[in-house]
Amino acid sequence: MGNAAHLLKTPVVEVNDRLVTVLDHVKTLEKEVAALKGKLASAQGDELVTQAQDLKGVKLLVARLEGADVKTLRDTMDKLKDKLKTAVIVLGVVDGAKVQIAVGVTPDTTGKVKAGELVNFVAAQVGGKGGGKPDMAMAGGTEPAQLAQALASVQAWVEAKL
Repeated sequence: MGNAAHLLKTPVVEVNDRLVTVLDHVKTLEKEVAALKGKLASAQGDELVTQAQDLKGVKLLVARLEGADVKTLRDTMDKLKDKLKTAVIVLGVVDGAKVQIAVGVTPDTTGKVKAGELVNFVAAQVGGKGGGKPDMAMAGGTEPAQLAQALASVQAWVEAKL
């Protein structure tokens, strides 16, 4: 207890109160970091719209986001689907030793391209698997070094389906 008091720079009798204060501050900071990650990914999403390629009347966007968590990945996907209208979108992010992949397909394109099939195609290349609906699917993987190659393989797969 004395060591904790020393580390917290507070008298022993006030350690509990000080710990509560520190933990509250940590929670606040974690929320701020999450909000900033969301804003960063959203800004990246706005920039990505211009990178979409046209394949037989369908916009294809394949990109790696930086610093996004799963929620941010989903939110960015939804915004991109709204902006691109008729599209197939694949987003990947590396978080430490893990890979997260999100695939979105606009409703008018799900007859040709299913998000669940595409996400499994990409996930298999990064040591993972996933699933979802025809218009939105998520996957995880354990081989981040393979993400760039996996993302590069998407265009040929989508072209074959269109």
